[in-house]
Amino acid sequence: MGSLNSVTIILIIANVLVSLKGFNDFSFFEKYKFNVGAIARGEKYRMLSSGFLHTNQMHLFMNMFGLYLFSNQVISGVGEVGYIIVYFASLIAGSLLSFYFHKNEYHYTAVGASGAVTGVLYSAILLGPELKYYFMFLPSHIGTVDLGIKGYILGIGYLLYTIYAMKKKADNIGHDAHFGGAIGGYVLTIAMASWLVTENLLITGLLAVPIIILFIMRKLGKI
Repeated sequence: MGSLNSVTIILIIANVLVSLKGFNDFSFFEKYKFNVGAIARGEKYRMLSSGFLHTNQMHLFMNMFGLYLFSNQVISGVGEVGYIIVYFASLIAGSLLSFYFHKNEYHYTAVGASGAVTGVLYSAILLGPELKYYFMFLPSHIGTVDLGIKGYILGIGYLLYTIYAMKKKADNIGHDAHFGGAIGGYVLTIAMASWLVTENLLITGLLAVPIIILFIMRKLGKI
């Protein structure tokens, strides 16, 4: 965490301004949200623009808070340009995976920076897999027991839960966009920091396991 980098500040401002416009202008929101039918008709810009719209203030806050938490770790590992690449590539990857899973649902819609933020999160975990994460409103220790969860365990667990949620389809959350974002963050981070493979091959491989499981399940028609 710590002070925000200027690039992150610009991304947050862009999300806030576009989202506020969407909150107050229904036609603007409808024109730029993710919509399978519209994208299939050629409006590919929605794959990018939808990532700057949010359904409400809490949705916007949670995504921007997530960006605040993990952005500096990514910037430290791959630099500002690399961070921008991870952010936008993850956003697009999330949209592409959503389109892939919902291509026959022409009325399917979605908005939010969750794909981009999940990509940044997964990138941060790749770059610092042994760092521990703690849950808000819960103690960090009970006696001598450290309640922190190592990044790579958190990342694997989160994606396995995402697969479960995608299969259940029991809520209105775009889990496929989250997963697509994680794939984008994973691939781009390794491409820019190839030393991760040689220096931490086991954990880098473990973080790919949920991605492999997803596509095997899709191939088998289980999801």
